[in-house]
Amino acid sequence: MRASRRPGTLGGLAAAAVLALVVTAAPASAHHPRPTDKVPVAVGSGGAVATVDADATRVGLDVLRRGGNAVDAAVAAAATLGVTEPFSSGIGGGGFFVYYDAATGQVHTIDGRETAPQAMQSDAFVENGVPIPFADAVTSGLSAGVPGTPATWETALEQWGTLDLRRALQGATQVARRGFVVDPTFAGQVATNATRFAAFTSTAKLYLPDGAPPVVGSVLRNRDLADTYDLLARRGVDALYTGRLAQEVVDTVHRPPVAPGSTLVVRPGLLETTDLASYEAVLREPTHVQYRGLDVYSMGPPSSGGSTVGEALNILGTSDLAALGTTQATHRYLEASALAYADRNRFVGDPAFVDVPLTELLSPGFAAERACLIGPTAAVKPVAPGSPDGDYAGCGASAAVGAAGTDGQSTTHLTTADRWGNVVSYTLTIESIGGNGIVVPHRGFLLNNELTDFNFTDTQGGLDPNLPAPGKRPRSSMAPTVVLSGRTPLLALGSPGGASIITTVLQVLVNRLDLGMDLPSAVAAPRASQRNSASVQAEPQFPRTELAALGHTFTDTPEIGAATAIEFLDHGRMQAVAEPVRRGGGAAGVVRPDRWH
Repeated sequence: MRASRRPGTLGGLAAAAVLALVVTAAPASAHHPRPTDKVPVAVGSGGAVATVDADATRVGLDVLRRGGNAVDAAVAAAATLGVTEPFSSGIGGGGFFVYYDAATGQVHTIDGRETAPQAMQSDAFVENGVPIPFADAVTSGLSAGVPGTPATWETALEQWGTLDLRRALQGATQVARRGFVVDPTFAGQVATNATRFAAFTSTAKLYLPDGAPPVVGSVLRNRDLADTYDLLARRGVDALYTGRLAQEVVDTVHRPPVAPGSTLVVRPGLLETTDLASYEAVLREPTHVQYRGLDVYSMGPPSSGGSTVGEALNILGTSDLAALGTTQATHRYLEASALAYADRNRFVGDPAFVDVPLTELLSPGFAAERACLIGPTAAVKPVAPGSPDGDYAGCGASAAVGAAGTDGQSTTHLTTADRWGNVVSYTLTIESIGGNGIVVPHRGFLLNNELTDFNFTDTQGGLDPNLPAPGKRPRSSMAPTVVLSGRTPLLALGSPGGASIITTVLQVLVNRLDLGMDLPSAVAAPRASQRNSASVQAEPQFPRTELAALGHTFTDTPEIGAATAIEFLDHGRMQAVAEPVRRGGGAAGVVRPDRWH
Protein backbone atom coordinates (compact mmCIF):
# COMPACT_ATOMS: atom_id res chain seq x y z
CA MET A 1 0.00 0.00 0.00
CA ARG A 2 1.28 3.47 -0.86
CA ALA A 3 2.52 5.26 2.25
CA SER A 4 1.66 8.89 2.90
CA ARG A 5 4.30 11.14 4.37
CA ARG A 6 3.67 12.86 7.66
CA PRO A 7 5.18 16.31 8.11
CA GLY A 8 8.49 16.25 9.90
CA THR A 9 10.53 18.92 11.60
CA LEU A 10 12.90 20.70 9.28
CA GLY A 11 16.18 21.45 10.96
CA GLY A 12 19.77 22.12 10.15
CA LEU A 13 22.77 24.20 11.08
CA ALA A 14 22.99 27.85 10.20
CA ALA A 15 25.67 28.50 7.60
CA ALA A 16 27.29 31.65 6.39
CA ALA A 17 26.91 31.72 2.63
CA VAL A 18 27.91 33.94 -0.23
CA LEU A 19 24.82 33.74 -2.40
CA ALA A 20 24.11 34.36 -6.03
CA LEU A 21 21.04 36.33 -7.06
CA VAL A 22 17.97 34.10 -7.10
CA VAL A 23 16.00 34.26 -10.33
CA THR A 24 12.64 32.54 -10.60
CA ALA A 25 12.66 30.30 -13.67
CA ALA A 26 9.91 31.04 -16.16
CA PRO A 27 7.87 28.04 -17.33
CA ALA A 28 8.11 27.06 -20.96
CA SER A 29 5.35 28.27 -23.22
CA ALA A 30 2.68 25.72 -23.99
CA HIS A 31 3.38 25.96 -27.71
CA HIS A 32 6.80 27.53 -28.04
CA PRO A 33 9.37 26.14 -25.59
CA ARG A 34 12.06 28.65 -24.78
CA PRO A 35 15.29 28.45 -22.82
CA THR A 36 14.97 28.62 -19.05
CA ASP A 37 17.78 30.39 -17.26
CA LYS A 38 20.01 28.21 -15.12
CA VAL A 39 20.59 29.61 -11.64
CA PRO A 40 23.33 27.75 -9.71
CA VAL A 41 22.35 28.89 -6.21
CA ALA A 42 18.92 29.49 -4.69
CA VAL A 43 17.93 30.18 -1.08
CA GLY A 44 14.48 30.04 0.42
CA SER A 45 11.89 27.76 1.98
CA GLY A 46 9.10 25.36 1.11
CA GLY A 47 11.35 22.83 -0.63
CA ALA A 48 14.30 22.76 -3.00
CA VAL A 49 15.53 21.01 -6.14
CA ALA A 50 19.00 20.97 -7.71
CA THR A 51 19.75 19.23 -11.01
CA VAL A 52 21.95 19.83 -14.03
CA ASP A 53 18.96 20.93 -16.13
CA ALA A 54 16.55 23.86 -15.81
CA ASP A 55 13.52 21.95 -17.11
CA ALA A 56 14.09 19.08 -14.67
CA THR A 57 14.45 21.51 -11.76
CA ARG A 58 11.31 23.37 -12.84
CA VAL A 59 9.28 20.15 -13.03
CA GLY A 60 10.52 19.03 -9.61
CA LEU A 61 9.65 22.38 -8.06
CA ASP A 62 6.19 22.28 -9.62
CA VAL A 63 5.57 18.95 -7.88
CA LEU A 64 6.62 20.47 -4.55
CA ARG A 65 4.41 23.52 -5.07
CA ARG A 66 1.44 21.23 -5.69
CA GLY A 67 1.97 19.45 -2.37
CA GLY A 68 4.21 16.57 -3.41
CA ASN A 69 7.14 15.52 -1.28
CA ALA A 70 10.85 15.14 -1.96
CA VAL A 71 10.42 11.61 -3.35
CA ASP A 72 7.71 12.69 -5.77
CA ALA A 73 9.86 15.61 -6.92
CA ALA A 74 12.92 13.40 -7.35
CA VAL A 75 11.07 10.94 -9.60
CA ALA A 76 9.50 13.77 -11.61
CA ALA A 77 12.85 15.50 -12.08
CA ALA A 78 14.60 12.23 -12.95
CA ALA A 79 11.99 11.43 -15.58
CA THR A 80 12.51 14.89 -17.07
CA LEU A 81 16.26 14.34 -17.19
CA GLY A 82 15.46 11.25 -19.25
CA VAL A 83 14.13 13.71 -21.84
CA THR A 84 16.55 16.61 -21.61
CA GLU A 85 19.71 14.80 -20.48
CA PRO A 86 19.14 11.43 -22.18
CA PHE A 87 22.82 10.69 -22.73
CA SER A 88 23.40 10.35 -18.99
CA SER A 89 20.08 9.02 -17.67
CA GLY A 90 16.74 7.50 -18.60
CA ILE A 91 14.56 4.45 -18.21
CA GLY A 92 17.14 2.35 -20.04
CA GLY A 93 19.56 2.68 -17.12
CA GLY A 94 19.82 2.41 -13.35
CA GLY A 95 20.99 4.17 -10.22
CA PHE A 96 20.98 4.53 -6.45
CA PHE A 97 18.39 6.41 -4.39
CA VAL A 98 19.04 7.67 -0.84
CA TYR A 99 16.10 8.99 1.20
CA TYR A 100 16.00 10.70 4.58
CA ASP A 101 12.60 10.43 6.28
CA ALA A 102 11.98 13.44 8.52
CA ALA A 103 9.15 11.72 10.38
CA THR A 104 11.38 8.91 11.64
CA GLY A 105 14.86 10.41 11.34
CA GLN A 106 15.94 7.33 9.38
CA VAL A 107 17.83 7.00 6.10
CA HIS A 108 16.77 4.42 3.50
CA THR A 109 18.33 3.41 0.20
CA ILE A 110 17.23 1.72 -3.02
CA ASP A 111 19.66 -0.27 -5.15
CA GLY A 112 18.40 0.21 -8.71
CA ARG A 113 21.62 -1.02 -10.32
CA GLU A 114 21.36 -2.93 -13.59
CA THR A 115 21.90 -6.69 -13.55
CA ALA A 116 23.74 -9.01 -15.91
CA PRO A 117 21.75 -11.53 -17.97
CA GLN A 118 21.65 -15.09 -16.70
CA ALA A 119 23.62 -16.11 -19.76
CA MET A 120 26.58 -13.87 -18.90
CA GLN A 121 29.72 -15.61 -17.68
CA SER A 122 33.01 -14.29 -16.32
CA ASP A 123 34.63 -14.36 -19.77
CA ALA A 124 31.78 -12.53 -21.55
CA PHE A 125 34.07 -9.69 -22.64
CA VAL A 126 36.93 -11.94 -23.75
CA GLU A 127 37.37 -13.19 -27.33
CA ASN A 128 40.16 -15.46 -28.51
CA GLY A 129 41.80 -15.17 -25.13
CA VAL A 130 42.02 -11.38 -25.06
CA PRO A 131 39.62 -8.69 -23.80
CA ILE A 132 37.32 -7.05 -26.32
CA PRO A 133 38.41 -3.46 -27.03
CA PHE A 134 36.56 -1.29 -24.54
CA ALA A 135 34.96 0.96 -27.16
CA ASP A 136 33.68 -2.10 -29.04
CA ALA A 137 32.17 -3.50 -25.86
CA VAL A 138 30.46 -0.18 -25.04
CA THR A 139 28.68 0.14 -28.39
CA SER A 140 27.07 -3.27 -28.44
CA GLY A 141 24.12 -5.27 -27.22
CA LEU A 142 26.54 -7.16 -25.00
CA SER A 143 27.02 -4.20 -22.67
CA ALA A 144 23.31 -3.71 -21.86
CA GLY A 145 22.13 -4.82 -18.43
CA VAL A 146 18.55 -5.07 -17.17
CA PRO A 147 17.40 -1.47 -16.55
CA GLY A 148 16.73 -0.62 -12.92
CA THR A 149 15.48 2.96 -13.14
CA PRO A 150 11.76 2.25 -13.69
CA ALA A 151 11.71 -0.17 -10.75
CA THR A 152 13.52 2.40 -8.61
CA TRP A 153 10.85 5.01 -9.34
CA GLU A 154 8.04 2.60 -8.57
CA THR A 155 9.68 1.41 -5.35
CA ALA A 156 10.42 4.94 -4.12
CA LEU A 157 6.88 6.15 -4.80
CA GLU A 158 5.28 3.10 -3.18
CA GLN A 159 7.51 3.25 -0.12
CA TRP A 160 7.63 6.97 0.61
CA GLY A 161 5.89 9.03 -2.08
CA THR A 162 2.48 10.68 -2.17
CA LEU A 163 1.96 10.52 -5.96
CA ASP A 164 1.40 7.52 -8.18
CA LEU A 165 3.64 6.97 -11.19
CA ARG A 166 1.08 8.44 -13.58
CA ARG A 167 1.10 11.80 -11.86
CA ALA A 168 4.85 11.75 -11.22
CA LEU A 169 5.48 11.35 -14.97
CA GLN A 170 3.15 14.11 -16.14
CA GLY A 171 5.69 16.93 -16.21
CA ALA A 172 8.35 14.89 -18.01
CA THR A 173 5.80 13.63 -20.53
CA GLN A 174 4.79 17.19 -21.28
CA VAL A 175 8.42 18.22 -21.85
CA ALA A 176 8.98 15.25 -24.15
CA ARG A 177 5.88 15.98 -26.21
CA ARG A 178 6.18 19.79 -26.43
CA GLY A 179 9.94 19.75 -26.74
CA PHE A 180 12.82 21.54 -25.09
CA VAL A 181 15.43 23.99 -26.29
CA VAL A 182 18.74 22.39 -27.24
CA ASP A 183 21.65 23.91 -25.31
CA PRO A 184 25.39 23.74 -26.15
CA THR A 185 26.00 20.82 -23.78
CA PHE A 186 23.29 18.69 -25.40
CA ALA A 187 24.43 19.56 -28.92
CA GLY A 188 28.05 18.89 -28.00
CA GLN A 189 27.26 15.46 -26.57
CA VAL A 190 25.46 14.52 -29.77
CA ALA A 191 28.37 15.78 -31.85
CA THR A 192 30.82 13.75 -29.78
CA ASN A 193 28.72 10.63 -30.37
CA ALA A 194 27.70 11.43 -33.96
CA THR A 195 29.62 8.57 -35.59
CA ARG A 196 28.18 5.83 -33.44
CA PHE A 197 24.70 7.41 -33.25
CA ALA A 198 24.67 7.43 -37.06
CA ALA A 199 25.35 3.68 -37.01
CA PHE A 200 21.85 2.95 -35.65
CA THR A 201 18.71 3.90 -37.53
CA SER A 202 16.64 4.56 -34.41
CA THR A 203 19.28 6.73 -32.75
CA ALA A 204 20.05 8.72 -35.89
CA LYS A 205 16.35 9.41 -36.45
CA LEU A 206 15.98 10.93 -32.99
CA TYR A 207 19.28 12.70 -32.37
CA LEU A 208 20.68 13.42 -35.84
CA PRO A 209 17.86 15.24 -37.60
CA ASP A 210 18.77 15.81 -41.25
CA GLY A 211 21.92 13.80 -40.63
CA ALA A 212 23.53 16.30 -38.23
CA PRO A 213 23.42 17.15 -34.53
CA PRO A 214 20.55 19.44 -33.52
CA VAL A 215 21.31 23.14 -33.68
CA VAL A 216 21.74 25.04 -30.43
CA GLY A 217 18.53 26.95 -29.80
CA SER A 218 16.37 24.56 -31.80
CA VAL A 219 13.48 22.65 -30.19
CA LEU A 220 13.84 18.89 -29.90
CA ARG A 221 10.72 16.79 -29.31
CA ASN A 222 10.72 13.14 -28.29
CA ARG A 223 7.16 11.99 -28.94
CA ASP A 224 8.19 8.34 -28.81
CA LEU A 225 9.41 8.77 -25.24
CA ALA A 226 6.24 10.69 -24.35
CA ASP A 227 4.24 7.70 -25.59
CA THR A 228 6.47 5.33 -23.62
CA TYR A 229 5.92 7.38 -20.46
CA ASP A 230 2.18 7.27 -21.18
CA LEU A 231 2.44 3.47 -21.39
CA LEU A 232 4.20 3.31 -18.00
CA ALA A 233 1.63 5.71 -16.54
CA ARG A 234 -1.23 3.45 -17.67
CA ARG A 235 0.23 0.03 -16.96
CA GLY A 236 2.98 0.63 -14.44
CA VAL A 237 6.60 -0.36 -14.83
CA ASP A 238 5.62 -3.98 -15.47
CA ALA A 239 5.07 -2.77 -19.03
CA LEU A 240 8.85 -2.62 -19.34
CA TYR A 241 9.69 -5.73 -17.35
CA THR A 242 7.05 -8.17 -18.58
CA GLY A 243 5.07 -6.54 -21.40
CA ARG A 244 5.58 -6.00 -25.10
CA LEU A 245 8.14 -3.32 -24.35
CA ALA A 246 10.28 -5.94 -22.61
CA GLN A 247 10.32 -7.97 -25.81
CA GLU A 248 11.23 -4.88 -27.81
CA VAL A 249 14.18 -4.21 -25.49
CA VAL A 250 15.38 -7.80 -25.89
CA ASP A 251 14.95 -7.67 -29.66
CA THR A 252 17.00 -4.46 -29.78
CA VAL A 253 19.79 -6.07 -27.76
CA HIS A 254 19.80 -9.23 -29.87
CA ARG A 255 19.48 -7.47 -33.22
CA PRO A 256 20.76 -3.89 -32.91
CA PRO A 257 19.21 -1.68 -35.62
CA VAL A 258 22.45 -1.10 -37.50
CA ALA A 259 22.08 1.37 -40.36
CA PRO A 260 22.55 0.08 -43.92
CA GLY A 261 26.09 0.71 -45.04
CA SER A 262 27.50 1.07 -41.55
CA THR A 263 30.90 -0.55 -41.10
CA LEU A 264 30.55 -0.68 -37.32
CA VAL A 265 30.80 -4.20 -35.89
CA VAL A 266 28.08 -4.41 -33.23
CA ARG A 267 28.03 -7.50 -31.06
CA PRO A 268 24.61 -8.79 -30.02
CA GLY A 269 23.72 -9.10 -26.36
CA LEU A 270 22.58 -11.85 -24.02
CA LEU A 271 19.51 -10.27 -22.45
CA GLU A 272 16.27 -12.30 -22.37
CA THR A 273 12.73 -11.46 -21.31
CA THR A 274 13.17 -13.71 -18.28
CA ASP A 275 16.02 -11.45 -17.12
CA LEU A 276 13.75 -8.42 -17.19
CA ALA A 277 10.85 -10.25 -15.54
CA SER A 278 13.00 -11.27 -12.58
CA TYR A 279 14.47 -7.82 -11.88
CA GLU A 280 14.01 -6.25 -8.44
CA ALA A 281 15.05 -2.91 -7.02
CA VAL A 282 16.48 -3.79 -3.62
CA LEU A 283 16.04 -1.92 -0.35
CA ARG A 284 19.43 -1.92 1.35
CA GLU A 285 20.94 -0.57 4.55
CA PRO A 286 22.86 2.66 4.01
CA THR A 287 26.51 3.01 4.86
CA HIS A 288 27.15 5.14 7.93
CA VAL A 289 30.20 6.84 9.38
CA GLN A 290 30.63 9.69 11.84
CA TYR A 291 32.76 12.64 10.78
CA ARG A 292 33.43 15.77 12.83
CA GLY A 293 30.40 14.95 14.99
CA LEU A 294 28.11 14.50 11.98
CA ASP A 295 26.45 11.35 10.63
CA VAL A 296 27.24 10.63 6.98
CA TYR A 297 24.97 8.18 5.14
CA SER A 298 25.41 6.87 1.62
CA MET A 299 24.98 3.84 -0.64
CA GLY A 300 26.32 0.41 0.17
CA PRO A 301 27.48 -2.35 -2.20
CA PRO A 302 27.24 -2.98 -5.09
CA SER A 303 28.05 0.72 -5.08
CA SER A 304 31.49 1.42 -3.73
CA GLY A 305 30.55 5.06 -3.19
CA GLY A 306 29.43 4.88 0.42
CA SER A 307 32.20 2.54 1.55
CA THR A 308 35.01 4.43 -0.18
CA VAL A 309 33.86 7.93 0.80
CA GLY A 310 33.20 6.62 4.30
CA GLU A 311 36.60 4.95 4.64
CA ALA A 312 38.37 8.06 3.35
CA LEU A 313 36.46 10.25 5.82
CA ASN A 314 37.43 7.90 8.63
CA ILE A 315 41.09 8.17 7.58
CA LEU A 316 40.88 11.96 7.36
CA GLY A 317 39.10 12.08 10.70
CA THR A 318 42.30 10.93 12.43
CA SER A 319 43.80 14.39 11.89
CA ASP A 320 42.63 17.99 12.22
CA LEU A 321 42.63 19.11 8.59
CA ALA A 322 41.57 22.65 9.45
CA ALA A 323 44.71 23.09 11.55
CA LEU A 324 47.11 21.68 8.96
CA GLY A 325 46.85 24.37 6.31
CA THR A 326 45.48 23.95 2.80
CA THR A 327 48.48 22.16 1.28
CA GLN A 328 48.81 19.47 3.93
CA ALA A 329 45.02 19.07 4.18
CA THR A 330 44.81 18.55 0.41
CA HIS A 331 47.79 16.19 0.54
CA ARG A 332 46.00 14.06 3.11
CA TYR A 333 42.79 14.16 1.04
CA LEU A 334 44.70 12.78 -1.98
CA GLU A 335 46.51 10.11 0.04
CA ALA A 336 43.35 9.00 1.86
CA SER A 337 41.59 8.72 -1.50
CA ALA A 338 44.31 6.45 -2.88
CA LEU A 339 44.22 4.18 0.16
CA ALA A 340 40.43 3.92 0.12
CA TYR A 341 40.46 3.18 -3.62
CA ALA A 342 42.99 0.38 -3.13
CA ASP A 343 40.58 -1.24 -0.67
CA ARG A 344 37.56 -0.54 -2.87
CA ASN A 345 39.16 -2.25 -5.87
CA ARG A 346 40.18 -5.28 -3.84
CA PHE A 347 37.10 -5.90 -1.71
CA VAL A 348 33.90 -4.32 -3.07
CA GLY A 349 31.47 -5.98 -5.44
CA ASP A 350 27.90 -7.22 -5.57
CA PRO A 351 27.18 -8.52 -2.02
CA ALA A 352 25.06 -11.33 -3.45
CA PHE A 353 28.24 -12.73 -5.02
CA VAL A 354 31.09 -11.34 -2.91
CA ASP A 355 31.67 -11.33 0.84
CA VAL A 356 32.28 -7.60 1.22
CA PRO A 357 33.88 -6.81 4.62
CA LEU A 358 31.85 -3.61 4.86
CA THR A 359 31.82 -3.32 8.65
CA GLU A 360 35.60 -3.57 8.83
CA LEU A 361 36.17 -1.26 5.85
CA LEU A 362 34.21 1.40 7.74
CA SER A 363 35.66 0.68 11.18
CA PRO A 364 37.74 3.29 13.05
CA GLY A 365 40.41 0.68 13.71
CA PHE A 366 40.94 -0.05 10.04
CA ALA A 367 40.97 3.68 9.26
CA ALA A 368 43.66 4.27 11.89
CA GLU A 369 45.75 1.45 10.46
CA ARG A 370 45.48 2.95 6.97
CA ALA A 371 45.97 6.54 8.15
CA CYS A 372 49.34 5.79 9.69
CA LEU A 373 50.64 5.03 6.18
CA ILE A 374 50.22 8.69 5.21
CA GLY A 375 53.49 10.53 5.50
CA PRO A 376 54.43 14.15 4.88
CA THR A 377 55.07 13.38 1.18
CA ALA A 378 53.21 11.40 -1.47
CA ALA A 379 53.45 7.60 -1.47
CA VAL A 380 54.32 5.76 -4.66
CA LYS A 381 51.10 4.73 -6.43
CA PRO A 382 49.35 2.41 -6.75
CA VAL A 383 49.36 1.61 -3.05
CA ALA A 384 48.47 -1.86 -1.83
CA PRO A 385 45.13 -2.66 -0.24
CA GLY A 386 44.88 -3.14 3.50
CA SER A 387 43.67 -6.10 5.54
CA PRO A 388 40.24 -5.32 7.02
CA ASP A 389 40.43 -8.34 9.30
CA GLY A 390 39.70 -6.83 12.71
CA ASP A 391 43.34 -6.99 13.84
CA TYR A 392 44.62 -3.44 13.76
CA ALA A 393 47.76 -3.43 15.84
CA GLY A 394 50.01 -1.42 13.53
CA CYS A 395 50.39 0.26 10.16
CA GLY A 396 48.63 -1.95 7.65
CA ALA A 397 49.05 -2.81 3.99
CA SER A 398 48.93 -6.24 2.44
CA ALA A 399 51.55 -7.70 0.15
CA ALA A 400 49.10 -7.54 -2.74
CA VAL A 401 49.75 -5.16 -5.59
CA GLY A 402 47.36 -2.24 -5.81
CA ALA A 403 45.20 -1.65 -8.86
CA ALA A 404 43.41 1.36 -10.24
CA GLY A 405 39.71 1.06 -11.07
CA THR A 406 37.73 2.38 -14.02
CA ASP A 407 34.10 3.42 -14.43
CA GLY A 408 32.27 5.23 -17.18
CA GLN A 409 32.43 9.01 -17.11
CA SER A 410 28.76 9.89 -17.54
CA THR A 411 25.79 9.84 -15.12
CA THR A 412 23.72 12.58 -13.49
CA HIS A 413 22.73 13.50 -9.95
CA LEU A 414 19.79 15.34 -8.44
CA THR A 415 18.97 16.48 -4.92
CA THR A 416 15.52 17.36 -3.55
CA ALA A 417 13.99 18.41 -0.23
CA ASP A 418 10.46 19.29 0.81
CA ARG A 419 8.76 21.53 3.35
CA TRP A 420 8.52 18.67 5.87
CA GLY A 421 12.27 18.07 5.84
CA ASN A 422 12.34 14.88 3.75
CA VAL A 423 15.44 14.68 1.56
CA VAL A 424 16.45 12.70 -1.54
CA SER A 425 19.94 12.29 -2.97
CA TYR A 426 19.65 10.33 -6.22
CA THR A 427 22.35 9.37 -8.74
CA LEU A 428 21.27 7.71 -11.99
CA THR A 429 22.99 6.74 -15.20
CA ILE A 430 23.10 4.87 -18.49
CA GLU A 431 26.90 4.63 -18.04
CA SER A 432 28.93 6.18 -20.89
CA ILE A 433 27.71 9.43 -22.45
CA GLY A 434 25.05 8.06 -24.76
CA GLY A 435 24.96 4.62 -23.12
CA ASN A 436 25.50 1.87 -25.66
CA GLY A 437 24.36 4.24 -28.40
CA ILE A 438 21.20 2.31 -29.26
CA VAL A 439 17.72 3.83 -28.99
CA VAL A 440 14.99 1.23 -28.66
CA PRO A 441 13.07 1.73 -31.95
CA HIS A 442 9.88 3.78 -31.57
CA ARG A 443 10.39 4.02 -27.79
CA GLY A 444 12.62 7.10 -27.52
CA PHE A 445 15.18 5.97 -24.94
CA LEU A 446 18.77 4.77 -25.06
CA LEU A 447 19.96 1.52 -23.55
CA ASN A 448 22.76 1.39 -20.99
CA ASN A 449 26.25 -0.02 -21.37
CA GLU A 450 26.44 -0.68 -17.63
CA LEU A 451 27.96 -4.14 -17.92
CA THR A 452 31.24 -2.59 -19.04
CA ASP A 453 31.59 -1.56 -15.38
CA PHE A 454 32.60 -5.16 -14.75
CA ASN A 455 36.29 -5.90 -15.00
CA PHE A 456 36.84 -7.73 -18.28
CA THR A 457 39.56 -9.96 -16.80
CA ASP A 458 40.76 -10.78 -13.30
CA THR A 459 42.74 -7.85 -11.87
CA GLN A 460 43.27 -9.32 -8.40
CA GLY A 461 45.07 -12.63 -8.85
CA GLY A 462 41.99 -14.81 -8.56
CA LEU A 463 40.32 -12.56 -5.98
CA ASP A 464 38.65 -10.01 -8.25
CA PRO A 465 35.24 -9.06 -6.77
CA ASN A 466 33.96 -7.43 -9.95
CA LEU A 467 34.01 -10.04 -12.71
CA PRO A 468 30.79 -10.70 -14.67
CA ALA A 469 28.42 -13.42 -13.49
CA PRO A 470 24.78 -14.39 -14.16
CA GLY A 471 22.43 -11.90 -12.48
CA LYS A 472 25.30 -9.95 -10.91
CA ARG A 473 25.29 -6.18 -10.47
CA PRO A 474 28.49 -4.46 -11.60
CA ARG A 475 30.35 -2.40 -9.06
CA SER A 476 29.51 1.31 -9.14
CA SER A 477 31.09 4.48 -7.79
CA MET A 478 27.83 6.37 -7.32
CA ALA A 479 27.77 8.08 -3.93
CA PRO A 480 24.47 9.83 -3.20
CA THR A 481 25.05 11.17 0.30
CA VAL A 482 23.04 12.67 3.17
CA VAL A 483 24.72 14.30 6.17
CA LEU A 484 22.81 14.66 9.44
CA SER A 485 23.50 16.77 12.48
CA GLY A 486 21.82 14.82 15.22
CA ARG A 487 18.57 13.64 13.67
CA THR A 488 18.17 16.59 11.30
CA PRO A 489 19.66 17.05 7.83
CA LEU A 490 22.60 19.36 7.25
CA LEU A 491 23.66 18.47 3.71
CA ALA A 492 22.66 16.25 0.81
CA LEU A 493 24.88 15.90 -2.22
CA GLY A 494 26.16 13.75 -5.04
CA SER A 495 27.76 13.90 -8.47
CA PRO A 496 28.24 12.14 -11.79
CA GLY A 497 31.70 11.39 -13.13
CA GLY A 498 32.34 7.63 -13.11
CA ALA A 499 35.06 6.64 -10.69
CA SER A 500 35.67 10.32 -9.88
CA ILE A 501 32.23 10.53 -8.25
CA ILE A 502 33.78 9.33 -5.02
CA THR A 503 36.50 11.95 -4.93
CA THR A 504 34.10 14.71 -5.99
CA VAL A 505 31.75 13.97 -3.09
CA LEU A 506 34.69 13.59 -0.72
CA GLN A 507 36.31 16.85 -1.82
CA VAL A 508 33.07 18.83 -1.52
CA LEU A 509 32.62 17.47 2.01
CA VAL A 510 36.20 18.35 2.98
CA ASN A 511 35.83 21.81 1.45
CA ARG A 512 32.61 22.45 3.34
CA LEU A 513 33.28 20.76 6.67
CA ASP A 514 37.03 21.24 7.10
CA LEU A 515 38.30 24.09 4.96
CA GLY A 516 35.74 26.74 5.86
CA MET A 517 34.06 27.12 2.47
CA ASP A 518 30.37 27.82 2.12
CA LEU A 519 28.48 25.27 0.02
CA PRO A 520 28.51 27.18 -3.30
CA SER A 521 32.27 27.66 -2.99
CA ALA A 522 32.79 24.04 -1.96
CA VAL A 523 31.00 22.88 -5.12
CA ALA A 524 32.63 25.40 -7.46
CA ALA A 525 36.22 24.97 -6.22
CA PRO A 526 38.75 23.36 -8.64
CA ARG A 527 38.91 19.60 -8.21
CA ALA A 528 41.54 16.89 -8.16
CA SER A 529 40.94 13.15 -8.15
CA GLN A 530 43.42 10.55 -6.88
CA ARG A 531 42.13 7.04 -7.58
CA ASN A 532 45.23 5.05 -6.64
CA SER A 533 47.02 5.82 -9.88
CA ALA A 534 50.47 7.19 -10.60
CA SER A 535 49.10 10.61 -11.49
CA VAL A 536 46.40 12.79 -9.95
CA GLN A 537 43.73 13.92 -12.39
CA ALA A 538 43.21 17.64 -11.86
CA GLU A 539 41.26 20.46 -13.41
CA PRO A 540 43.50 23.14 -14.95
CA GLN A 541 42.70 25.68 -12.21
CA PHE A 542 43.61 23.31 -9.38
CA PRO A 543 46.67 24.66 -7.48
CA ARG A 544 49.47 22.13 -7.60
CA THR A 545 52.90 23.73 -7.15
CA GLU A 546 53.19 23.05 -3.43
CA LEU A 547 51.64 19.59 -3.80
CA ALA A 548 54.07 18.74 -6.60
CA ALA A 549 56.87 19.59 -4.18
CA LEU A 550 55.46 16.84 -1.93
CA GLY A 551 55.76 14.29 -4.75
CA HIS A 552 52.30 14.43 -6.32
CA THR A 553 52.20 14.36 -10.12
CA PHE A 554 49.28 15.71 -12.10
CA THR A 555 47.45 15.12 -15.36
CA ASP A 556 45.09 17.79 -16.63
CA THR A 557 41.47 16.93 -17.30
CA PRO A 558 38.91 19.53 -18.43
CA GLU A 559 36.42 18.97 -15.63
CA ILE A 560 35.62 16.52 -12.86
CA GLY A 561 32.05 15.79 -11.82
CA ALA A 562 28.92 17.95 -11.86
CA ALA A 563 27.64 18.06 -8.30
CA THR A 564 24.30 19.15 -6.92
CA ALA A 565 23.61 19.71 -3.24
CA ILE A 566 21.22 21.16 -0.69
CA GLU A 567 22.18 22.63 2.67
CA PHE A 568 19.68 23.22 5.47
CA LEU A 569 19.90 26.65 7.05
CA ASP A 570 18.07 28.21 9.99
CA HIS A 571 14.32 28.82 10.31
CA GLY A 572 13.35 26.14 7.77
CA ARG A 573 15.37 27.70 4.97
CA MET A 574 17.36 25.77 2.40
CA GLN A 575 20.20 26.54 0.03
CA ALA A 576 20.09 24.61 -3.25
CA VAL A 577 23.39 24.51 -5.14
CA ALA A 578 24.40 23.32 -8.60
CA GLU A 579 27.50 23.79 -10.71
CA PRO A 580 28.08 27.33 -11.99
CA VAL A 581 30.17 26.14 -14.99
CA ARG A 582 30.80 22.39 -15.19
CA ARG A 583 28.70 20.50 -17.74
CA GLY A 584 27.22 23.79 -18.88
CA GLY A 585 26.15 24.75 -15.39
CA GLY A 586 23.30 23.40 -13.30
CA ALA A 587 19.94 24.65 -12.09
CA ALA A 588 19.01 25.19 -8.45
CA GLY A 589 15.62 26.32 -7.24
CA VAL A 590 13.47 26.74 -4.14
CA VAL A 591 9.71 26.92 -3.76
CA ARG A 592 9.73 30.31 -2.01
CA PRO A 593 12.90 32.31 -2.67
CA ASP A 594 14.15 34.64 0.03
CA ARG A 595 13.12 38.16 -0.92
CA TRP A 596 16.34 39.73 0.32
CA HIS A 597 18.65 37.71 -1.95
